[in-house]
Amino acid sequence: MRRFGRAVGTALLAGVLLGACSGSGGDDRTKTIVDPAFLAEEQAWRNQRLDDLLRPDGWTSLVGLHWLELKAHYIGSGERIGNGVRMAFGPEKMGLLQRDRSGTWTFTPEKGVELTLDGEPLKGKVVLRNDQDPQPSVIGFDEGRGLVTLLRRGDRDALRVRHADAPTRLQFAGLEYWPADPSWRIEGRFIPHPPGKTLPIGDIVGTLSDSPNPGVVEFERDGRSFRLEALGEPGSELFFVLADRTSGHGSYPAGRFLEAAWPGPDGKVVLDFNRAYNPPCAFTLFATCPLPPPENRLDLLVTAGEKNYVSPVH
Repeated sequence: MRRFGRAVGTALLAGVLLGACSGSGGDDRTKTIVDPAFLAEEQAWRNQRLDDLLRPDGWTSLVGLHWLELKAHYIGSGERIGNGVRMAFGPEKMGLLQRDRSGTWTFTPEKGVELTLDGEPLKGKVVLRNDQDPQPSVIGFDEGRGLVTLLRRGDRDALRVRHADAPTRLQFAGLEYWPADPSWRIEGRFIPHPPGKTLPIGDIVGTLSDSPNPGVVEFERDGRSFRLEALGEPGSELFFVLADRTSGHGSYPAGRFLEAAWPGPDGKVVLDFNRAYNPPCAFTLFATCPLPPPENRLDLLVTAGEKNYVSPVH
């Protein structure tokens, strides 16, 4: 793995030997070896996780989140030329952002500035689609190394800016995990909710949104029963925002994410807590991550999955 993968391989190797059985006198101990196929699957998942974070437009590339309080803003990186939104990267003056009475935002590029919209040259005034639309608009600058998108959170709008040269990406410190452990790959039972049920989910910027809540998954650990409310549209992957007793004590304080395949006809769901992972907010100040609902705060030490990230960028 690349230099960014500090401690990932070590964590997996530590998971190979999960225990020992001792005989009389302790001389004929035999090691319990974890299935190599299991280790390979977990390593492949971790490799993909790292690659996704470090893509030029991945979560580590965020360099700005600018809330739009006025009806019009000039945007750009210049300090003394009237930019209402001053970006960390990009042209000194990029263009003018305007909101009409319906709440629609338009963008007019500055003359002579090379920009793209959804990969095509941007030459004039355009309407911007936000991230709640099926196909959000993406403004590109610096030959595509920088990207600007429009966010909608409740009744507030913001510009999110990414750049391939973000310090959080170039100085990424690597991911650390608890040792991969097959006992944390747990089979649960999916109990569907009535069609159309939603669950209020808050985020770190104070927005509360009703998210599709197709059902709950029940599972057992250490002789106790637990439940996790699932998010997602029927038939899609199940998505969980959860906290546990490691939150703030080894794992990211605000909780972690977990995904699972939609249950089959028998209602079984595999929860692989080895693949519990940090939300984007663990790596950047410019994300708007969902927080675990009260129903998903587990009275359980989930010593599996991704550990808290300590950024070298301050």
